[in-house]
Amino acid sequence: MDRIATRPKVVIIGGGFAGLFAARELRHAEVDVTVVDRAGHHLFQPLLYQCATGILSEGQISVPLRDLFKRHRNTEVVLAEVFDFDLAGHKVLARRPGGEEIELPYDHLIVAAGVHQSYFGHEEFARFAPGMKTLADALEIRRRVFGAFEQAETAADPVERRRLLTFALVGAGPTGVELAGQLRELATHTLRSEFRAIEPEDARVLLFDGAEKPLAPFGPKLAARAARTLRALGVELHMGALVTHVDADGLIARDRQGNETRYDAGTVLWTAGVQAPALAGALAKATGASCDRAGRICVEPDLTVPGHPEISVVGDVMSLDKLPGVAEVAMQGGLYAGHRIRRLTTGHDAPGPFRYLDLGSAAYISRGQAVVSVGRLQFGGMPGWLTWLFIHIAFLTGYRNRVGAILTWAPAFTRGIRRERPFIGTAIDVQHDPYTRAGRPPGG
Repeated sequence: MDRIATRPKVVIIGGGFAGLFAARELRHAEVDVTVVDRAGHHLFQPLLYQCATGILSEGQISVPLRDLFKRHRNTEVVLAEVFDFDLAGHKVLARRPGGEEIELPYDHLIVAAGVHQSYFGHEEFARFAPGMKTLADALEIRRRVFGAFEQAETAADPVERRRLLTFALVGAGPTGVELAGQLRELATHTLRSEFRAIEPEDARVLLFDGAEKPLAPFGPKLAARAARTLRALGVELHMGALVTHVDADGLIARDRQGNETRYDAGTVLWTAGVQAPALAGALAKATGASCDRAGRICVEPDLTVPGHPEISVVGDVMSLDKLPGVAEVAMQGGLYAGHRIRRLTTGHDAPGPFRYLDLGSAAYISRGQAVVSVGRLQFGGMPGWLTWLFIHIAFLTGYRNRVGAILTWAPAFTRGIRRERPFIGTAIDVQHDPYTRAGRPPGG
């Protein structure tokens, strides 16, 4: 008991890809691991858009952390939100649901808190344009999307019906492109014979982005291919356009010539930009670390905070060598941080600097259409779609979720069937913290 009581304590903040892989690497280490997370589940974010559009259920893209770590004898899970750090006392300060504050001591700290949606200084847009980062976001989008078709069915005014059947997406990265493609497939396949007063295939999907083409980071060849595929689906591309205003009735976009145009839309969805959470600012203030433009912590080559070798920052909240905020970076960073701590706690030298192995990127557009970029190898169409399918099956967390996704995808991709379409009729406030008491601000 004395030996166990004196074992090094490792606190991991966040149960996303980075936190999950760090904890797995430490499973058999002679340390005590505490995973603290405000949601209590691991979420496969790359498939959130499929939850939002009725293909997959929330249970198929998320797993309770306690279930994941039930066989990790050295690991405990704490449901709480970290808000500050006591560096002198080597403690993490967190707040449990309900507001009670707790302290979590550590010898080694891994910060894997992830990032939030960025509205580029216009947080007021969030009320009208939900992002795509959490299960709550996906369920809110599902409510707005399917609710729009239901409202249009009973709308007497043709102008109002057209507005309700117009969906505007801000951001043409992978999430925006995937969601735009799914909305058109939903309208032209799944719903086309289910309504009597409207023709669902008349639904308009508008995609806005400041870049020249969608999926610009994939390179000009794949970006052009994505643009052609989206147009063939019926998505209206508004490239080189910056959204300057969002309200309950639509948005205003400014083109490169400075001309502003109003677009009426019943549903506006925000799929552009990320920013670090307030937690990153608290860590930067406590340690003196610098941050990039998105508020992410700039780290040393070994993923530690300068001057604090006991603190590692991994995943999307980490800034190093312009690495992209993708799942593979988070996985490899989490494994590296766990491996480094394991070596240090067994008396070995620390490993060399973190080296990221780029395994490529993939984006789903529609059934049988996806684009894949792996180094100099770039391809799309059916080969790209099959590659996308294999990658996501391989990376889904848990055997049950993999099998469930395959069984769900079979009718969805072959017949356009989407069984996960129920939505809550009551509005979900995407800015509401479920752990904050009504009328009481966080920390108040």
